[in-house]
Amino acid sequence: MAVTASGTDLQRLGAYVLPGRVPDPRPALGQARAAEHLGLGTVWLSERWGTKDLGVLAGALGGATDRVRIASGITHFGIRHPLSLASMAMTAQAMTGGRFVLGVGRSVAATWRAVGLPAVTNAVLVDTADVVRRLCRGERVSYSGPAGNYPKMRLGDLPDAPVPPLVLAAIGPRSLALAGAHFDGVLLHPFLTPEAVKRSAETVRRAAEEAGRDPATVRVSATVVTAPDLTPREEAAVVTARALTYFQIPGFGENLATINGWDPAPLAALRAHPMFTGIRGAADHHYTRDQLVDVARELIPADWLETSAAVGPAAHCAERVRSYLAGADEIALHGSTPELLGPLVQHLRGAS
Repeated sequence: MAVTASGTDLQRLGAYVLPGRVPDPRPALGQARAAEHLGLGTVWLSERWGTKDLGVLAGALGGATDRVRIASGITHFGIRHPLSLASMAMTAQAMTGGRFVLGVGRSVAATWRAVGLPAVTNAVLVDTADVVRRLCRGERVSYSGPAGNYPKMRLGDLPDAPVPPLVLAAIGPRSLALAGAHFDGVLLHPFLTPEAVKRSAETVRRAAEEAGRDPATVRVSATVVTAPDLTPREEAAVVTARALTYFQIPGFGENLATINGWDPAPLAALRAHPMFTGIRGAADHHYTRDQLVDVARELIPADWLETSAAVGPAAHCAERVRSYLAGADEIALHGSTPELLGPLVQHLRGAS
């Protein structure tokens, strides 16, 4: 049983498998089993082209586990035809007994320009979500609009399985409101403070209510980078170098600073560093986390990380996670793989 009389409901916790860049996806199976053994409710996986294909991993994780939800955190609508995406989602639902969660995001326009795909607008997100849901319900769909031109689509064989929840990754107020009005849940970005998570959740729930929906049906999942009981070098790779990959991207770092109420001035010095001049996209597309550790320690304010992650002794990390649960329905623990989360979970099982 994942719920104790006095501790945290572990079903409200999940953990990422294969966090960051990986050359080999096979460790995901053992990591997912470890998460299930710990009593966590969800296994999250982020799609990266090359070694982290969502369809392959969702199938493998479904076969390796019996109970945990398997959630994409995240994939993107534009990289698959809606019929292909709906087919994958329903097959995953059938194979896992209804444990699949389809999490999607927007990314940035430069990413899509580089691969020859159109930028993702709010209209594209809303319309594609509707098309995918209808296909998953077995409807015949004809659509022409912002999301594309699809004269006639239908899944030929429909399994006896529920339509998977659709979750939107969001950071800014407009995306949060979009999630509240049109999606089944929202996945909040890493490196938000507990206070920022609470404000973001309020935005989502208010938008749901204004759209005539029950706010309680829109689940808010906060992504919390977690590094319990690690060595200083390991901690820096998991937390500090990971933070740099987000803060270094123009616009993205400013969004995080604004939402958290931080002075964005340190971002200019970070981007002026010789390692980052002229590069496009996230820094970890160009460097390993070990290569980023020292510059990240030098340029990212320590208080940013202290207030927006769970770092240090496992008992302290447990208190930080509880502070996030005050605003979010669920937590997606990121950075440390599930095998490293045992001491943290033990503290969370104890008295609140």
